[in-house]
Amino acid sequence: MHVIPMYHDGSRQLQDHFQARRLADRMVEHIVHDTFIDDDRAFIDRRPLFFLATADAAGRPDCSYKGGVPGFVRVIDPTTLVFPSYDGNGMFKSLGNILVNPQVGLLFIDFESPKRLRVNGSATISADDPLIGEFDGAQLIVRVRPEAIFPNCPRYIHKMQIIEQSVYAPRPGHSPPVPKWKNTPHFSEVLPPGDPAAPPRNKGDRR
Repeated sequence: MHVIPMYHDGSRQLQDHFQARRLADRMVEHIVHDTFIDDDRAFIDRRPLFFLATADAAGRPDCSYKGGVPGFVRVIDPTTLVFPSYDGNGMFKSLGNILVNPQVGLLFIDFESPKRLRVNGSATISADDPLIGEFDGAQLIVRVRPEAIFPNCPRYIHKMQIIEQSVYAPRPGHSPPVPKWKNTPHFSEVLPPGDPAAPPRNKGDRR
């Protein structure tokens, strides 16, 4: 049984307008759960991408695409999902939001079947997570504790295929290339120390 309210006054207002309250409640009764089942685990473990929704402390939303090779998102037990944070653009929009507002929404889609699964819950981030060594290229590990897990009707999902995996996706035995934008004058001079694209700096230069 789910542990967070699925509906608020806004949801109820529209449900009542379209006479869908009974249908909405039946959905919760039959498809919503708060722990991962074997089918959830298998579906998530095969996904090469998902979409992550977060919000800041004031409730301003952000939505981010997260991609990697299959297995970069893992359900490690019935109440824990983990995924790595890779090298990015330095903005830390999603993870910064998690630090001030742990509520997250994850959307997993199989564009070939099609099928989709939603996971709503709370997240934490850590650079010292015991699993960080198991994810090539990980800077941080995000752990998500689910509060509501449920599939969505796939009828509006356009059927598509993945042609090839991104060469930038970390994986064992592979060194991702440096993205071109990091080599442009606009950004190369402000890259953080240790960035693969950062130019050599003089000793004592702390910029």
